[in-house]
Amino acid sequence: MYETLLMIPGPTRVSSRVLKAMSKSIVNHRSAVFGEILNDTNEMMSEVFQTENQSYLITGSGTAAMEAALGNVIEKGDKILNIVGGKFGERFMQITETHQGIPVELTVEWGNAANPDDVRYILEEEEDIKAVTMVHNETSTGVANPIEEIGKVLKDFDALYVVDTVSSLGGDDVQVDNFGIDICVTGSQKCLAAPPGMAAITLNNNAWNVVDKTKSKTYYLDLKKYRKSGEKTVPETPYTPSVSLMYAMNEALKMIMEEGLEARIKRHEQAAKATINGVKAMGLELFANEEASSATVTAINIPEGMTDKNLRGTMRNKYRIELAGGQDHLKGNVFRIGHMGNITHREIISTIAALEMSLKEYGYEIELGTGVSAVQETYMPGNNTLEFF
Repeated sequence: MYETLLMIPGPTRVSSRVLKAMSKSIVNHRSAVFGEILNDTNEMMSEVFQTENQSYLITGSGTAAMEAALGNVIEKGDKILNIVGGKFGERFMQITETHQGIPVELTVEWGNAANPDDVRYILEEEEDIKAVTMVHNETSTGVANPIEEIGKVLKDFDALYVVDTVSSLGGDDVQVDNFGIDICVTGSQKCLAAPPGMAAITLNNNAWNVVDKTKSKTYYLDLKKYRKSGEKTVPETPYTPSVSLMYAMNEALKMIMEEGLEARIKRHEQAAKATINGVKAMGLELFANEEASSATVTAINIPEGMTDKNLRGTMRNKYRIELAGGQDHLKGNVFRIGHMGNITHREIISTIAALEMSLKEYGYEIELGTGVSAVQETYMPGNNTLEFF
C-alpha cells in the first residue's frame, strides 16, 4: 500500500535522514555528549531565526512556546494587544486570558492580513499595552501577515513584539533582529520538517528585561530556568528533554543549512506560486486575499455542490493524499493544501493531478490537465530559478 502523502499545514513529511537520526542510542541528557548536541542545535536554531539571540528548545508543541512567550511576561491585569485574524491569533488571546492578562483585540477579517496602521492606531489610543502578539502565518486562513511592517510600527512604542512563526520559519522570510521582534516562537513539524513535539523560542534583551521583572506563573515553561540551565558549562535543559526529538531537530536543521535558508525560502515561494496557479487554472477560488497569500499553505473554497467529505475523502482514500479541512466557521467550506517542509514540484504536481480527478469524479466541469499544466509552467526554466533537490 502506498504511503499517504501529507499535503497539510503540518505535520509534514520527515526525511529518512531525520528519521534515522532518531534511532541513535539514547544518551544521558545531563552529559557532555548531549550538551554538545543541545548547543549545536540551539546555534543552528538562532541561524534560522536570523538572530544574534540565544535560542532555547522546549519539548512540547508550538503552543508550548506560545505560552512560554506570554506566561513569562504577563502579570495579572497587564494589557496585551492580540491581533486576531484566524485560529492561532485567537490562541494567543486565549493564552493571554489564561495568564490573567487583559486582551485588547484587533479583529482582522479571516482571509485578510493585518493592517499596520490599525496596530499603530490602537497603540496610540490605548495606554500601557505591555505586548503585541502577531501570528506571521495563519494556517487556518492561508494568510501571511506583514511582520516586518508591523515591527516598524512597534519601534515607536514600548510594547514587546511577540511573533508566532510556527508555520513560517524555514519557509518564509523571518528576520528576528532586522524585523524588531522581541520574542519569536516556532515549532518542529512544519517548515523545519522535523517530527512533532519540539518547540523553540528566542528572546532579545528587551524581552529578558521584562521577563526578569515578571513573576512567572508557569513552572515547566519558566524561561529563567531555561536560561540558567543553558548557561552552564555543559548546556542543559531544566527538565528532561526528548533526546530522540533533539537528534531529529539537529539533523533537520543541518539539512536546512545544507540547502541554504535563502534557497529554502525561494523553494517555498515557488511551491506556493505553483499551487495557486494550479487551483486558479481549474477555476477554483482562493479563500485568502491573494495579495496576502501564504508561502506555506493555500486555502481554497470548496466548489458549490461538492462536500468536504467527497473532496478530501476521495483525495485521501483513493489517491492517498491528505489535505486539510477548514477550521471553525470555515469547516465544510474550505480545504487547505500545505506546501511546506520538504515539498517539491513532484508533490505539487501529484496533488493537483489528483485534485483534478477528484473534482471531475463529482461532476465539477474541468478539462483534465489544466491545473497540472499551470504547475508545470510555473516550474519551467525562465519562470523558476530553483535547483530541484
